[in-house]
Amino acid sequence: MRNAPFVTNYLTEHVADDAYATLAGYERAGGYAAARRAIDGLTPDDVLSEVERSGLRGRGGAGFPAGTKWAFMPRDERPALLVCNADESEPGSFKDRLLLERAPHKILEGILIAAWATRARQTFVYVRGEYAFAAAEMERAIAEASAAGLLGDDVLGSGFRHEVVVVRGGGAYICGEETGLLESLEGRKGQPRKKPPYPAEHGAF
Repeated sequence: MRNAPFVTNYLTEHVADDAYATLAGYERAGGYAAARRAIDGLTPDDVLSEVERSGLRGRGGAGFPAGTKWAFMPRDERPALLVCNADESEPGSFKDRLLLERAPHKILEGILIAAWATRARQTFVYVRGEYAFAAAEMERAIAEASAAGLLGDDVLGSGFRHEVVVVRGGGAYICGEETGLLESLEGRKGQPRKKPPYPAEHGAF
């Protein structure tokens, strides 16, 4: 019998540790080291190139390349916004809930790196309406990170400004689709938009 290949569960490696949901516990496990490296030592274009070379893909649908999606963001004078889709309305799926409740700072670190690469000043974390505890844990982690200078007007003393806002969805299945989510985020009925233009081109608000 062949030995199974070694697998590292990068997203869930520490989620059994209750302390991992706190800033102190997350940093003890090496948390925010990647964000510090990116913001302190790399340009946004350097980070974008590194993500493209890594082959990192999303975890929904066909797994779209993250670096390609980030590169779609316009580089003009319009303010850049990010949206973290944690709606998770697919029946029986709980991957987002697990990370929101047990590893909220991991999500925030990923947001920070993406924000630095795309020059975004604000992120909306769109959380499924039924996930009251998950949303509360995310808000608690945001408060911890803000108090520690990891979010706010001067992230890590770099002069870079970024804030994260949690938005509760209305429990509509269609809001898991990216353009339906944007419609809901803007206060309208959650329903898909015609494409093109695509979300990175059309934007929100």
